[in-house]
Amino acid sequence: MSGSSRRRRVIRTVIGLAAVLVLTVAGAGAWFYHRLDTNISTFDAGGVATERPPAPEPTAPGASVPVNVLLLGSDTRNDGNSDLGGGDVGVGHSDTAILLHVYADRKHAVGVSIPRDTLVTVPSCRLPSGDWTKPRTNQMFNEAFTVGESPKGNPACTQNTVEALTGLRIDHTIVVDFKGVAAMTDAINGVEVCVPNDVNSHNIKLRKGLQKIAGQPAVDYLRARYGFGDNSDIGRMKRQQAFLSAMIRKIQSQGFSLPTLLPLADAATRSLTVDEGLGTAMKLVDFAQSLQQIKLSDITFVTAPWQFSTVQKGRVDLVHPDVDTLWRLLREDRTLDGQSTGLLPEGGTAGPSPAATDGAATPAPAATPLAPEQLATTITVVNGVGTDGLAGAGSAAIRAEGFTNVSLGATTGGRLRTEIAYDPPFKAVADRLATLFPGARTTEAPGSEGVTVTLGRDYRPVPTTATAPASRPVPGGTPAAVRVALGTGAPTPAGTPGGAPTAPPATTAPLPTGVPGGIAENSRTADSDPCANLTFG
Repeated sequence: MSGSSRRRRVIRTVIGLAAVLVLTVAGAGAWFYHRLDTNISTFDAGGVATERPPAPEPTAPGASVPVNVLLLGSDTRNDGNSDLGGGDVGVGHSDTAILLHVYADRKHAVGVSIPRDTLVTVPSCRLPSGDWTKPRTNQMFNEAFTVGESPKGNPACTQNTVEALTGLRIDHTIVVDFKGVAAMTDAINGVEVCVPNDVNSHNIKLRKGLQKIAGQPAVDYLRARYGFGDNSDIGRMKRQQAFLSAMIRKIQSQGFSLPTLLPLADAATRSLTVDEGLGTAMKLVDFAQSLQQIKLSDITFVTAPWQFSTVQKGRVDLVHPDVDTLWRLLREDRTLDGQSTGLLPEGGTAGPSPAATDGAATPAPAATPLAPEQLATTITVVNGVGTDGLAGAGSAAIRAEGFTNVSLGATTGGRLRTEIAYDPPFKAVADRLATLFPGARTTEAPGSEGVTVTLGRDYRPVPTTATAPASRPVPGGTPAAVRVALGTGAPTPAGTPGGAPTAPPATTAPLPTGVPGGIAENSRTADSDPCANLTFG
C-alpha cells in the first residue's frame, strides 16, 4: 500500500471517529435536555388575564427591553413536599413573593418582596372549571394563589394580581416548592447565610452567625418565623432576601457555564412550575446566562413600602403614594436613584404616544367649545384604583376646564383603564373629557343622566406643587420629597382587553435624586454583609 493510500485511510478513520464522537456527545446532550424538559411543569396560560399592562417597547430595533419575573415560593405539601414541610396535603399558598425587575441594560436588577399579608384586590381569576371569579377586595395577597383550591396553587391568579397591583407586565412566573429549594441548594453545595440568633424552635436548630446550609436546613431557614429575630413575616422576608443574595453570589462564583448551570437546572426543574415561556431547559439556561453581566452591587432587594393595617389587625397595607413611586420607577426602567438604563433616553422623560384602541375605545377628539349649559352637566368622578386622592385629582382637572357640576362617586378597585360612560345627549361633553384622559374608553350609558368618569391605572395626575408635605413615620415608607417629585398616586399604565396596550401620557414630574425608600433602610444589595439588617423592629 502506498504512503498516500495509508494517509487517506488514516484521515478517513480520524474523520469517522470524530463524527462518532460528535454524534455521541450531541446525542447525550439531547438526551439530557430532553430529561430536563420532561422535568418541568408549566401552568396553563389560559388563566392569565386578557386585560394586561402593555409590554415595553425597545428604544431602537434589536435593543433589549426590561424583563419582569415573578418568583413565588409555594408551601404546597403535594408531591412529596410534606416530608420537608410537614403537615398534610392541602391548598397551596404563596408565602414568598418577589418581583424581579431585570433592566433593559442587563446590568441592573431589583427584587421587590411583597408581604404575604398585604391587603390587595384579587382580580378576576380562572377556576379549574373554566369559570372566572369576580374581583375581591381587601384580600391577603397570598390568597390569590389559593383561588380554585388546588394543592399546587394558582400561579396565573397571583400573576394577574401583581400586574393589577403594579402596572408592570409580568414576562415570566416561576414557582418553587420545598423540594426545589432543597435540591438547588444541594446542587451548588450549600449557601452561606447568617442566623441572627441561636435557634432551637419548632424542630429547627441553628447556631447564631455565618454558616453554610443546604437541603432541609435551607428550607427551614427560609420558612420559619418563630425563633428568628423578631418572629415577624417582615423579618422572614429580610432573611429570604439575604439568602437569595448569597445564592446569587455562589452561582456567580462558580460561573454561568453549562457545566455549572445544567446540574442546577436538573435539580431545579424537578420542582419548578413555570409559565410556558420558560417551559424548556434551554429557555431557563438562556435566561440565567442573560443575567451573568449583572454585578452583585447592582442587584438590589427591597420590601414594598408597607404599614400595619388599621382595618384588619395583623394585616399589612401598602403605603401610598410611596409604593406607587416604586412601581413607577420600575415601569420607566429607572434604577432606584432615578437613573435611566436604556428604556428611556438618559435624562429624558416618557414621551406621549398615540393610544391604542381595541375597537371599543374612541380616540380622543380635538377639544371643541362647549355651551354654558354643557359645562354644567352632572359629572361623577370615580376612583377605580383605590389610590388615595386619585378621584380628587381627576375632578380638579375637570373643573379646571370650566365644568361646574363635578362630584365624587364611591371608590371601586382593580380598574386598569379609564372609562367615560355617558348618556347619549351628553356625547359632546364625554368627547371633551376624553381629551383630558388620553386612551380612555368612551361608552354609552343610556339613562345615566350625565357623565361618569371612572379613573383607571392609566391616569397619572400631574403634581401641582413642589412643596413636600410632612413625612409619615411608617415602616418602609418613602420620603415626602420623593413622593412629591414623582406625583401623588402614580397610577400604572393599563392594557386593553386582549393585551393591546394603552400608552401612558408624558411624564412631567422631575425624577428623584435619592433612593425612594424608607426603602433605603429596607433594602440590601447582593454584596451586602449577610448578617446586616436581618430583622424588623
